[in-house]
Amino acid sequence: MNIKNICCIGAGYVGGPTMAVIAQKNPDINVTVVDLNEKRIAAWNDENLDNLPIYEPGLDQVVGEARGRNLFFSTAVDEAIDNAEMIFISVNTPTKTYGVGKGMAADLKYIELCARQIARVAKTDKIIVEKSTLPVRTAQAIKSILDNTGNGVKFQILSNPEFLAEGTAVEDLQAPDRVLIGGEQTPEGLAAIEALVNVYGSWVATENIITTNLWSSELSKLTANAFLAQRVSSINALSELCEVTGADVNEVANAIGKDSRIGPKFLKASVGFGGSCFQKDILNLVYIAKSYGLDAVADYWEQVIIMNDHQKRRFAKNMVKTLYNTVSGKKIAFLGWAFKKDTNDTRESAAIYVADILLDEQAKVIVYDPKVTAQQMYADLDYLQTRSSEANEQGLTVVKNPYEALQGAHAIAVLTEWDEFKTYDWQKIYDTMQKPAFVFDGRSVLDKAALEQIGFQVYVIGQ
Repeated sequence: MNIKNICCIGAGYVGGPTMAVIAQKNPDINVTVVDLNEKRIAAWNDENLDNLPIYEPGLDQVVGEARGRNLFFSTAVDEAIDNAEMIFISVNTPTKTYGVGKGMAADLKYIELCARQIARVAKTDKIIVEKSTLPVRTAQAIKSILDNTGNGVKFQILSNPEFLAEGTAVEDLQAPDRVLIGGEQTPEGLAAIEALVNVYGSWVATENIITTNLWSSELSKLTANAFLAQRVSSINALSELCEVTGADVNEVANAIGKDSRIGPKFLKASVGFGGSCFQKDILNLVYIAKSYGLDAVADYWEQVIIMNDHQKRRFAKNMVKTLYNTVSGKKIAFLGWAFKKDTNDTRESAAIYVADILLDEQAKVIVYDPKVTAQQMYADLDYLQTRSSEANEQGLTVVKNPYEALQGAHAIAVLTEWDEFKTYDWQKIYDTMQKPAFVFDGRSVLDKAALEQIGFQVYVIGQ
């Protein structure tokens, strides 16, 4: 099947960049990204590429090249579905906040709404591609809805999970480690797989495109994130041991990372992992295991989350303890709010939870982040429902100048590893701070020895 029109439902962190690169690499395929959020679509269509709704290095250039040629952003969902031979579903699948599976299972209501809308609109055969991260066997539910519409249209369901790291998403899309495509092992299913292989094949080497059955593909995505998160929690667990024994976690990580069976990646101790995927996918894995009665498996993976939560609480409580067991009324400056550098995504960012604990202790938190808006920070705190919106706005101040954030502070907490933090005039910062001047480096980005020479008292995780 020769694909000429692709529709992607969902213009978020996955749908937008993925479709932009597909359009850039396939100038003969029309790619339309649709979303009901008019404000988001308007931002994708903004003439000023600095105003794209998602910040990713290089994304503006890709969108600038393809937009208006064969890449389109629209709110006309039905029309795009009708015109497409292949439809990507890339909507949010948050963790359920209600009912059975609350706090663990994926909430699939948006996926089902997409399936029902496709079923209602489609007049010709379609290939449906799961791009959202989904529990195993979700494709079965989608297929059931689509096959029972009674309008005679045939659908093939493919699983094509994303393996993007925010901050390097464009790079990951343009030179992926692998592209994974799962489908039914029937003649029709294999033909659908081949159609998607051809789309990626315009720029991805054949040996980097893996094809599997549907269920293996769905489970592979959850497993990949679970393994990566497990490494982070493992090194963070050892960071606490290093602090009490006099070992240095960076030296330990370097030593074990030289073992080719282990490797060096994801062995950086920190205040904890964040982002939209790791916690959500592990909780999903835990829920699936429990639903099949595999309690030992569920308990094993849940410990990864427990350790991550502990690390965030430990970091905040150590700040309070170091500041003479009270931060009430004290100015605590945060450098960074995004869950990692080179993105404006704040989902599950450690900064949110550290701030929440410090606000409970009546600290005055002041934040600088080069890409995250004040509106987003307040929304993140409000989502926790720990206190009223008014209380959050009184306790947390957001500034656009880092030196303003740091002036007069009792302590600094580095919560995101933005490169610019290394370039600051730290002598100037020290001179304007309350003494003793404390730095809590939750990302191991600053030069501890240089700061101590200036006069700072520096705490680095795992040292």
